[in-house]
Amino acid sequence: MKLNKLISVAVVVAVLVVVFLMLGPLYVLNEGEQAVVIRFGEIVDVTTDAGLHFKTPVLDNVVKFPQRVLAWDGEAQRIPTAEQQFIWVDTTARWRITDPALFYASVTTVQSAYGRLDEIIDSTVRNVITANRLPEAVRNTNLINEIDRQPAAALTEAELEEDEATEELQRLLDVDVRQPSISRGRQALADQMLRDSHPNMVGFGIEVIDVVIRQIRYSEDLTESVYDRMVSERNREAQALRSDGEGQRLRILGQLENEKARIISSAEEQAERIRGQADAEAARIYSAAYLQSPEFFEFYRSMQSYRDTMPRFRKTLTTDMDYFRYLYNEAGN
Repeated sequence: MKLNKLISVAVVVAVLVVVFLMLGPLYVLNEGEQAVVIRFGEIVDVTTDAGLHFKTPVLDNVVKFPQRVLAWDGEAQRIPTAEQQFIWVDTTARWRITDPALFYASVTTVQSAYGRLDEIIDSTVRNVITANRLPEAVRNTNLINEIDRQPAAALTEAELEEDEATEELQRLLDVDVRQPSISRGRQALADQMLRDSHPNMVGFGIEVIDVVIRQIRYSEDLTESVYDRMVSERNREAQALRSDGEGQRLRILGQLENEKARIISSAEEQAERIRGQADAEAARIYSAAYLQSPEFFEFYRSMQSYRDTMPRFRKTLTTDMDYFRYLYNEAGN
């Protein structure tokens, strides 16, 4: 009889154990998970360690949340900068749940948390971008202004002294092409976004680890403006080079004209010098000949004069003059 009672008690106990186990007194947390235990809507326990844990069957409900770092990807926003130039800003962030109890009490689910992140981070991004100039959002350093840019058509000092056209070219080429300097930069803006969003996340049991500006794109109107500015700069450079070419052409033509005038002047000077030397030599020869025979020299000169002048006489009225004295007598008397 006692044996039957013991068997009955053992069966009842076994059934109760099976029922107890079926009611789920245990739950398992995997690595990278954390959980809150809810009893009648109240948080009674928080578990962050992986392993096997106990709960009150039927009464307790276990809500699990990820313990690992999560990613948030925001939608690209069209935001005006401080200069009222619109840009598209695409941001991303990393976050994690640091207080499961507060997280459950405030947002309850991870999906709801993403909605809060959308509201807070998007608002913070807009506020930060709107308060800063475009270069601050685009660049991180002023390294671009430290690059040594040599003009495409740099002129020497000798060329600059030649004419005003090359001076005008140098003035056009010397236009300051440096980009506006920045005092903060994109990374500093991202850090400010992180700091500004942190106070709003504390009340949700969330920690935002970092905010990253993933991409910045110019809006269509700004892209057109940048394109027009680039075209204007290229046109200015082209005009400068055309002006330089015209100046070079005029300078070369001027040099040719000067060289031509110099050569002609030198040739004329040399011709005059040779002509003078020839005249001097002729005078010397004439003088020497005259000294040897003055009478013959006078006769020879008169004959040459007759030969040059007589063919041009259309009418001769008289030869009774001293000029024609050798026509009748070789002695001229």
